[in-house]
Amino acid sequence: MAPTAAAKPRNSDKRPFEAVAKVVREQMELLDIPGAALGVLKDGVYRFRGFGVTNIDSPQRVDKDTVFNLASISKTVTATAVMSLVEKGLLDLDAPVKQYLPDWRVGDEASTNELLVRHLLTHSTGLNGPASTRDLGNETLTRFAQEMDRLVRIAPPGEVWSYLNPGYALAGRLIEVATKTDIHTAFRDLVFDPLGLEHSSTRLDRAATFRLAVGHQPADDGGTAVVRPFSMGSSIPAGGVCMSIADLMRYAAFHLNAGDAGAVGVLSPQTRDLMQSRQLVKAPTEDYMGISWHLRTVGGVETVAHGGTAGAGHRLLLELVPARQLAFAVLTNHVDGWRLNQVVEHALLRAYEGLALEPNQHIAYRGINEDFRLHANPLATQPNPAEYVGSYLRGASSPLVVTEQNGQLRLGTTTLIFFAPDQAYASDLGTPLEFIRNDAGAVTWIRSNGQGFARKQGM
Repeated sequence: MAPTAAAKPRNSDKRPFEAVAKVVREQMELLDIPGAALGVLKDGVYRFRGFGVTNIDSPQRVDKDTVFNLASISKTVTATAVMSLVEKGLLDLDAPVKQYLPDWRVGDEASTNELLVRHLLTHSTGLNGPASTRDLGNETLTRFAQEMDRLVRIAPPGEVWSYLNPGYALAGRLIEVATKTDIHTAFRDLVFDPLGLEHSSTRLDRAATFRLAVGHQPADDGGTAVVRPFSMGSSIPAGGVCMSIADLMRYAAFHLNAGDAGAVGVLSPQTRDLMQSRQLVKAPTEDYMGISWHLRTVGGVETVAHGGTAGAGHRLLLELVPARQLAFAVLTNHVDGWRLNQVVEHALLRAYEGLALEPNQHIAYRGINEDFRLHANPLATQPNPAEYVGSYLRGASSPLVVTEQNGQLRLGTTTLIFFAPDQAYASDLGTPLEFIRNDAGAVTWIRSNGQGFARKQGM
């Protein structure tokens, strides 16, 4: 009898990963990025690769356990913790925020009374304005919640998608109230420890005990410089989680419903699916918002992602493709890393799944910049500028002023180029702007890098 052929190892083809790793190296050289980490999970098989160094002034090799500040990817951790408390009956997605914080208020009485927990997690608060969280130790989020009256209403809650960091800071305060502890302890108890995330932290004094990637930026002399001081930010729920690529991919596996070892009691598969379900459309685009996750269809397949842009200089992307049992992350330690992330994302989706954006596809902000010039072409006939000219406000902050010069729309000194109805990109960086209409069809809001601004009445 002929010997039985050995079973082929699951996902044994390393060629897609090596092709993507080559793109990472090329982009690092092109953009002068000191360090990066790549992680891919496909059909239950993990692959990791570190590139370059953690710090050009004190270089250590980036490896799978090197810790990066995740910036806004932290919001998915906040939502995971909130949903864990929802499953435990300690929070309710559709309860008013004031049910848990009776003394809390913003600058608009209707929004104060109508804002739900769900609105915080889907960036549909209808609020905007300056709101910084000063680092006051364990009192940071308590004090922040007390000072949110500077936020103003730009739309009714639930009506318009507008990316809002303060909404996640407030969600963090709800976690503290529900757990009767501080946000650092809550994240550890609800997420990090149950998932076995050993290189994850919200405290710099712990993150610094690991191999830590610091941020970099272009130097005045044309070279590269370390961003100093290193800061994880005071709003831990909005952007203060640190993780290694190995931990981040284990976390991704959990949300992919592909790796539940040690995860008992965090979230049920049904709740994880709910987090990835469409909550509201990011009009006028074809993207949707889930519960913390940004949903985008690429080549007919839905992707689930969140990017990160850290003040300390990190640029990062985490993405799931549930229908294909694929997850990947790209972490960089340079302010121009968003460009690398975008190119690598496109290359990875093509290499693994043959997926690509359609030309001029309507897409929206996901917590990280994207250069729309890579897939968008100007409309042959640009729209009538008169529909869009005006001042767009977000409280006491300086307005965005859209003007017309020689038949072209401009935002400051930048020309706006339309590639789809009500969607434009800035001619200098390719960053997106969307104009949003009310039910009567009038342009009422503008969204720049995810943030909504209300059109001044009478414009």
